[in-house]
Amino acid sequence: MRFSFFFIFLFGITFVNAQDFEVAPVVLNYSTNPGEIQQSTVTIRNHANIKQAFTFNLGDFEMDVDGRKKRMPAGSSNRSCANWITVNPSFIELNPNEERQITVIMTVPKGENASKWGMIYVQAASEQNENPIDKELATGIKITPRIVILVNQSPKTNDKFKATIGNLVEKTEESDSIRSFAITVENIGDKIIEARVQLALANLETAKEQKFPSKMERVYPGEKRTFTLELPSVIGTGKHALAAILDYGHGTNLEGTQILIDL
Repeated sequence: MRFSFFFIFLFGITFVNAQDFEVAPVVLNYSTNPGEIQQSTVTIRNHANIKQAFTFNLGDFEMDVDGRKKRMPAGSSNRSCANWITVNPSFIELNPNEERQITVIMTVPKGENASKWGMIYVQAASEQNENPIDKELATGIKITPRIVILVNQSPKTNDKFKATIGNLVEKTEESDSIRSFAITVENIGDKIIEARVQLALANLETAKEQKFPSKMERVYPGEKRTFTLELPSVIGTGKHALAAILDYGHGTNLEGTQILIDL
């Protein structure tokens, strides 16, 4: 798989190509307890036909209600684990088609039991030979490819899983052929969760219940995430109770909210 653009920023997959190099994996999940050390390996491969150098820089991010990540300088977030991360080596050079592994070490200080997170920017630093593409850049501006590795850290000793669901409202427009509903999930615990939300519809006269495909999103502690789910266009008539059900596993109880609708 090869991409022709110069910049890519992806989370949640295990293999990424950006211009002429690849990084795998792009998500590192640590469960390091306070006072302990844990390490992972990341593979960098140079697909270019020239030697390339790569640097590794740290950063932070925060989430908005729509799940968009706002990037921030390393150490600027109160959930930052940037000071706990060591990348070894922090600079490498790769020949064409050469690959190498780097070690990402998580060192958690004693007493630090909260969930933390951050990012590692993998960037092509400078090319060792002349690149023919550079000759064609009339503006003189050179865009450098970059891949982001997401780093999550949550100790095994931390079991504070807790989330709520609410604000179930219809978002259907007159021109829409399918009815859509927005639901808010809030992570009020201290663990990163994979929140799965599903709509269930019950006919108030017959008590017949229908369930529909779920949607899953990662929700960070302190984050509110809006889920948008749809109902099929033909599901019956009359008064119904529509429920949104939240399941985030780990032995927790299902959470739910509902409204009444006419079909």
